[in-house]
This record gives sequence, structure tokens and C-alpha cells, in this order.
Amino acid sequence: MGMAFGILVFGTIIGISWYFSRMSERDKDPDLSDVGLAIVEFGRAFPNEALRSLHATADGKAVFARLHDNRAGFMRNMRGHYACHVIEKGRLQAQILQQGTGLHVLFADYPQYNGDYLFASAEEAAEVSLWMLSNYLSDGALDDAAVPPKQD
Repeated sequence: MGMAFGILVFGTIIGISWYFSRMSERDKDPDLSDVGLAIVEFGRAFPNEALRSLHATADGKAVFARLHDNRAGFMRNMRGHYACHVIEKGRLQAQILQQGTGLHVLFADYPQYNGDYLFASAEEAAEVSLWMLSNYLSDGALDDAAVPPKQD
């Protein structure tokens, strides 16, 4: 009886230790690039804004959005949720970083989010910079811009 009780206690201690080690292992590397959660959170914060396109940073800590009216949105991962903002025209400064795959952004309304944001490619960084500067041209507008106006 004493031996069975000892084995039961030892097994329980091993089981609890294994459980807590798995839980701490899961929290070490959180998946910060959950763009689906970012979309849901942005929809809750701004229900009347439609998202056209999204680009997450390489580390997944921020998501930049192009909105339906060619404005830009910004979502910053705050561990359990996203802080969502619509960027108003003229309320930020952005510069391409030296390595070309990122932007240095200064938010006038949200200085706590100022900093460098690195993307997977230089093309993504360039596209996001266009959204933030409200200079995005759709394919149709680009085709129209390439055609010279008719002369009467």
C-alpha cells in the first residue's frame, strides 16, 4: 500500500511538471502574425471601414492596412489584442530605411508607435509607404495616367 501511494504521488508530480513545462513552452514563442485576429479587431474598432489590403511586418508585431477610400490603417499587436487606428491624411511622416525593406514612421497622433517597421520585401515597404502618403494609384488609374489626353 505504501509503495503504491509513493508511485501515485511521484506520477502526479511528473504529470504536473510536464503540464507546466508545456504551458511555458507555448508562451515562449507566441504567434504574433495572426492577421485574421487583426482583421476582426479592426472591424470591431471601425465597423464602417472596409479593408482592401493588408501587409504585416516581418516580425508580425504590426499590420498596415489600405482602406476602401485609399486611406491607411495601422494595427499594433499588444499581446492579447490589436490596437487599431485609422491614419488621417498629413498626420505622419515616413522614410524608407537604408536596407530598403522597411520604413521609419513617425505618428503625430500616436507617438508611442513611432519607430522602424521591417517588411518581408522592399516591394511591400514601398506599397505601404504609398498607402500612408495617400498616393496609391489603382491599375486603372495607372493606365489612364499613361495615356496622354486627347487634343481637340
